[in-house]
Amino acid sequence: MLKEPKVAAAVLDPRRGALLNELKEPRSAAELAERLEIPRQKVNYHLRTLESLGLVQVAETRKWGGLTERRMVASAHAYAVSPEALGSLAAETEHSVDRLSASYLIALGGRLVREVGDLVRRSASAAKRLATLSIDTEIRFRSPAERAEFTRELTGAVADLVSRYHDGSAPNGRSFRLVIASHPLPSSSAKEKS
Repeated sequence: MLKEPKVAAAVLDPRRGALLNELKEPRSAAELAERLEIPRQKVNYHLRTLESLGLVQVAETRKWGGLTERRMVASAHAYAVSPEALGSLAAETEHSVDRLSASYLIALGGRLVREVGDLVRRSASAAKRLATLSIDTEIRFRSPAERAEFTRELTGAVADLVSRYHDGSAPNGRSFRLVIASHPLPSSSAKEKS
């Protein structure tokens, strides 16, 4: 999870992103220069920056005559940018009064990334598993009226489940956040084309 703006910017830079993508396995600057068709000096410059930010690390060193070749590898297989990297520009749920708006949904997504990212770090450092639940499906409504009816029924079902299982005073209980979201699929989706 990338929280620092400088680190997030490095990952989002197209050239540095391409290097990170190639560094899923150890490679030398010469190999990267050849694979990406970038001058080796520029590869070295970007690698030094990525290394200083903790995004790449030395996987091994090899001696070639009087030279030492460093083979670098990315510090993670994937990266997620936390909304914290945006500082005061990050979408926050408190700033959106319309819970049916796209901006509120984006703010919820940002909060989800931030909270779960923090929990993943904490559970990893404690060598514990993190209990989560994800449900992801697609639904195609025949009409806006059906979509509205589905929303009403889903809201009622969730409210009923929450009322049966929520105990705010349970001394050894643990609170969980439940987020249910729905949005239209982008028109470029393969499902929409069929």
